[in-house]
Amino acid sequence: MSRIKYGQIGVGHAHAGKLSVYRESDDYEVIGIVEPDPELRKRAENSPVFRDLPWMTAEELLNQPGLQVVGVETRIGDLLDTAEQCIAAGKHVHLDKPAGESFPQYQRILADAARQKLAVQMGYMYRYNPAVVMLRDFLQKGWLGEPFEVHCVMSKLMNAGSRQSLVEYTGGTMFELGCHLIDLVVGVLGGPQLVHAFPRHSSPIEDTLLDNMLAVFEYPNATATIRSSVNEVDGFARRHFVVCGTEGTFHIQPLDNPKAKVAFHTARGDYRKGYQEVEFPKYRRYVGDAADLAKIVRQEKEPDFTYEHDLAVQRSVLRASGLPVA
Repeated sequence: MSRIKYGQIGVGHAHAGKLSVYRESDDYEVIGIVEPDPELRKRAENSPVFRDLPWMTAEELLNQPGLQVVGVETRIGDLLDTAEQCIAAGKHVHLDKPAGESFPQYQRILADAARQKLAVQMGYMYRYNPAVVMLRDFLQKGWLGEPFEVHCVMSKLMNAGSRQSLVEYTGGTMFELGCHLIDLVVGVLGGPQLVHAFPRHSSPIEDTLLDNMLAVFEYPNATATIRSSVNEVDGFARRHFVVCGTEGTFHIQPLDNPKAKVAFHTARGDYRKGYQEVEFPKYRRYVGDAADLAKIVRQEKEPDFTYEHDLAVQRSVLRASGLPVA
């Protein structure tokens, strides 16, 4: 089967290095990289991730014969404009998160993609985490009953210098970091009826970053709490996602190298009543995403995450970050 021609626009996003996944995949042929900022490009040229790739302009890349997919990995402020350019050129897109600050523009992009039958895969990095995949399977089977509570945390510790990359975003840590969790919450419970945002600056570091954020999502029969901070010592180890249902509880911790504790009211399949631990093979981000996108591009399957899901996520991200949706 012929390999899918893939190009990337931007190296300014924190996750731009995921291009290595596509370079190593048998599904893709990476044909070019774009970065108009001279400083960012110079830095990237010294990275093994981008070594030996042809550098070109966005116009040159989008006109490459056979190009099918573009990874949009610009700075967050440029994500939507770049994605819109790619969709207008008739290309499938892997769009890193979050989907900018303009909800109307994001709606327009997805509407144009739907009209052209193009995929816009969001770069939420836990979608194909094996523990999350298992959680979705258990929910689909009904093994957890009706979810009534979700609580989750995604934090880390950042020094004064590294925090500067987030200061420009008025949505703070919930916008840039907590969005990964909101994608999971909406996947379990759907879009919330009401969102209550509690943004705080808690660090002694004197900047304007909202560095300690909580959001509460209300549903008819459930609530969800989402926390995100860049003040937590060894925060990666405490990143977790917990779903409590009427028939069982599923607790993933840590998220990045997943382990799970699962409790069932009654035995289910190979699992006994009560709590038990589940271990998973070493997880590498984005490998599952890239493989799934290849199947979608080849029309072997429909996307697991619909345009409607992604719109509900972005609407919730903006509200949880204290930002306008209009």
